[in-house]
Amino acid sequence: MVTLLKIMQKYKLSWRDIKFDDFKVYLFALFKAFIPKKKIKNYDELEHFIQTKSAWVTQVTLYSYLKTRMGTRYVLHFDNDEFMESVNKAKWNIYAVSLQDLTFFTFSYLKVHFNLDEIHKAKDIFFKILDDETTNNMPLDIIKDAKKNFDVRLQSINWDKYYRDLPFNSSALSLYEWAPIAEELKTLDRKIVLNSAILKWDVIKKEFEERIKF
Repeated sequence: MVTLLKIMQKYKLSWRDIKFDDFKVYLFALFKAFIPKKKIKNYDELEHFIQTKSAWVTQVTLYSYLKTRMGTRYVLHFDNDEFMESVNKAKWNIYAVSLQDLTFFTFSYLKVHFNLDEIHKAKDIFFKILDDETTNNMPLDIIKDAKKNFDVRLQSINWDKYYRDLPFNSSALSLYEWAPIAEELKTLDRKIVLNSAILKWDVIKKEFEERIKF
């Protein structure tokens, strides 16, 4: 709870800015923190961490937002092919940016705290994750755009500062951008949606710092 309050102070949040579902997710993650986890000691394990945690944040934030906004009608929409196509498109686009953010964060952290000099591995891992996702039917056009966007961001990244300078801002904004909700409603939800993503990523950041042992 103390940690959550610190996060709220850091991002200048009030209790009204946090959904109850987000609070439950945070408490559950806090409980899981006491369960011993395998250390991340090599690039294969780092790749697995980046892929699984990016997928988790994407799914939890997107589906929680849709459920909150749609209420009891949430399940009924899953029979609507047009809606599900929009959800699927949103999921893959948010996931692509989440992968970028977490890849940049982990390598920035490793460079500063573990003197990692193999920064080129960031691109190798990111591209490999995307290529592997073709087996899960990730759209090829989204993969192509994600690789292009990664290269653009790579040109201007400051590895010494990235991990502590709003590292997950892009993926939080992508959740707001891609969620298939009417624009007039999203405008009202902007702060809550962004805060929801930030809280999830803070859980992942804490777990990474505890598990990394390069």
